[in-house]
Amino acid sequence: MVKVILTNEALKRISAIEESRFSLKTIDLPQITKNRLRKNSKKKSSYASNKIEGNPLTEAQANEAMERDVHKHFLKPEQEVRNYFLALNLLEEKLKAKTPFSKELLLEVQAMVEKGAPKEKIGLRGEMPPGVLFAVYDSESGLPEYIPPEYTDIPPLLDELVEYVNSTDDHPLIVAAVVHYQLVTIHPFEDGNGRTARLMSGYILDMYGYGFNGIGSLEEYFAYDPDEYYSSLQMGLPALYYSGRDNPPHFEIWLNYFLRMMELYSKKVCEISKEAIEDELAGSLSYLNIKEKELLSFLLKHRIYEFTPIEISKQLGVTNKTVINRCAKLTTSGFLVPNIVKERVRSYSLTDFAKSNAKQIVSLY
Repeated sequence: MVKVILTNEALKRISAIEESRFSLKTIDLPQITKNRLRKNSKKKSSYASNKIEGNPLTEAQANEAMERDVHKHFLKPEQEVRNYFLALNLLEEKLKAKTPFSKELLLEVQAMVEKGAPKEKIGLRGEMPPGVLFAVYDSESGLPEYIPPEYTDIPPLLDELVEYVNSTDDHPLIVAAVVHYQLVTIHPFEDGNGRTARLMSGYILDMYGYGFNGIGSLEEYFAYDPDEYYSSLQMGLPALYYSGRDNPPHFEIWLNYFLRMMELYSKKVCEISKEAIEDELAGSLSYLNIKEKELLSFLLKHRIYEFTPIEISKQLGVTNKTVINRCAKLTTSGFLVPNIVKERVRSYSLTDFAKSNAKQIVSLY
């Protein structure tokens, strides 16, 4: 098992990620916006994670494959991006069910990643034929680039990793980095190791609240420079697992890289969320006339979070019907929610979306 030593750089990056995480909590996105951003982010992650593995599809082709009818025939590159997308959906459901990190979950995810592949590609790798070395080979030279542990060592190594994840006091960001490295390095499967490692590392982040609501794509940052990604994982160590990769002397090389990508990713999520809020607010306000906007501004300015139309009509000197009509438009635009008693609207409440954007709305009207 790897030994983690926290450097000043690592601590600084963890602090920056925590700042982004705190900032994100102050941004209240409407559910419909969250769903749209999540779906888009899953598509980007599916494309980027497979791109790292040499998938030849363009992003547009990958998106088309993910949107295509499930009954259509898919080429292998298309199936790969679809499988990753499906695995992200699977882990989303596992997260809701609070499913712990386990060997069983790992196998289920890898089976999804390799859906449609020959049986021998699914599940833990077994013994190789006599005289055949299982290794990751360099595509140009044909020489072994990495020789993972013997297949007999895989079960105990995975058990050790599961025990670590479920018992450690390490910071969740450290745990995610360790899971990523260990799964790539143990290389428990014939195929799909990198993709499964990125998925399970992401699951750890989600479990502990560092997945940023499923918005943005960490995989995109790994894919920007695959050579740097792989060299950070390899840390300049010999090709044989037992020659240092089982317990690398300078794990901080990978850890600092992982945290740097996480820092960039976390800042980008904040940017995406703020832009989405601005777009959503501008779009929602565009459906209102000036009187409806003034009513919304009045409610926010005076912190009137719940009210009846008759109360507001008296304060504004307009008819009750006028207020009801304006409230109907504000409800449609997502600023108000009606409180219904016995199938009749008794009062209205300002939505979280309206309250979280109060300062900007009041400044405009």
